[in-house]
Amino acid sequence: MSKGLGRPAGAPMGMLQQLQRLQQQIAEAQERLAQETVTASAGGGAVKVTMSGDLRCQAVEIDPALLNGAEVEMMQDLVLTAVNLALEKARLLQQQQLGPLVGGLPV
Repeated sequence: MSKGLGRPAGAPMGMLQQLQRLQQQIAEAQERLAQETVTASAGGGAVKVTMSGDLRCQAVEIDPALLNGAEVEMMQDLVLTAVNLALEKARLLQQQQLGPLVGGLPV
């Protein structure tokens, strides 16, 4: 029996080229993700958080009317909720962009 076990001699090289293409596609998708943003809100839109696709918080907007007589604890809860919702949306965006490339591997 031959050493190649029935595979063409160039098979490892072809696999390496496929992996390099996949690596390039993933890098390009990650660059696109860094440019895309998602926004989530809490408190009926009183607190909005914008997050990039690479999970960086870009902006936090607080309706000034909320600050009039607002309890600090309530404000903290709204900001926390909006941040977590924005993270969830950004992770979903990552899965949509990178999922087809990594074929089921965790992103």
